[in-house]
Amino acid sequence: MTKPRILLVATGGTIASAEDGNGLTPQLTGEQLAGYVPQAAELADIDIVQPMNIDSTNMRPADWQAIGDAILARYEDYDGFVVLHGTDTMAYTAAALSYLIQDSPRPIVLTGSQQPMGSPFTDARINLYQSVLYAADPASHDVAVVFGGKVVAGTRARKQRTMSFNAFTSVNYPELALIRNDRIIRTAPAGTGAMANGARKDLEPRVYHDLDERVFVLKLTPEVNPSVFELLRRDYDAIILETFGIGGIPDTLHDAIFSWVDSGRTLVVTTQVPEEGLDLGVYEVGRAYAEHPGILKGADMTCEALVAKTMWALGQTHDPKRLRELFYEPINCDRLPEA
Repeated sequence: MTKPRILLVATGGTIASAEDGNGLTPQLTGEQLAGYVPQAAELADIDIVQPMNIDSTNMRPADWQAIGDAILARYEDYDGFVVLHGTDTMAYTAAALSYLIQDSPRPIVLTGSQQPMGSPFTDARINLYQSVLYAADPASHDVAVVFGGKVVAGTRARKQRTMSFNAFTSVNYPELALIRNDRIIRTAPAGTGAMANGARKDLEPRVYHDLDERVFVLKLTPEVNPSVFELLRRDYDAIILETFGIGGIPDTLHDAIFSWVDSGRTLVVTTQVPEEGLDLGVYEVGRAYAEHPGILKGADMTCEALVAKTMWALGQTHDPKRLRELFYEPINCDRLPEA
């Protein structure tokens, strides 16, 4: 029986790090990392590319595009892809790849570790092994994070813990699967769009290359000055506004917000509360913003997915009507369809 072909895309992160006297820094190559887990080669024929070797703190939208390009350049040659990545910004990259390579019939898995591969108590080996296991399974598809025995949709992942091995959680959506030893236990719906009924290996993904990086996240705090919107005008096309609670926005920001959107810029409204999402219609302090055509509602999406989706949508169009259509289209389980 022919083994699946998996491409390992090494990008750096803690998994590749070693101590150099000034703190941990990425040093190991993809080949060295794979060498620590020879059992993965029993699951699949593995090839390796290394577009970068950086701390994920330094990961930028241009790097998301470089990772996507590395996958797309070899897309027809492999059955699945495993991206080795630092944990700190992994959720952003997973979300970005979900929008750059949509409805992928071949799985694109991101993983990393809380301890370096060379540490005697590392979680890196099991995460790499289980990621290859999941990527090699014919039922897997789309972008996902595999970490700590859990499989999370690429648009729903969030790093919840800074040190524990169960670092990632799935926000407002069920985990796609659990992995126990060599067994994948699928627990959630198969996905959205072309993948809604399971993987279709005969289909081609929808591919995009353009992102608008001029997106800023503004977290409300008591007594935030409305002038912040004016200060951001020069450098940003969109603000993702993290409101209080289910959608509370102080009255003092009313004029600044409408000035921002009426100038042709984009405002995405979400909540800074981690779970259960936004509803601007509940309280008077949010209802004024509920129906303005220039204000997009983040619903139950993660902030990481909102950043990536807004960059992607603005990368395709600045036409308000088309922008709303792209933003509200469910992609890789990122939001529930509008009722």
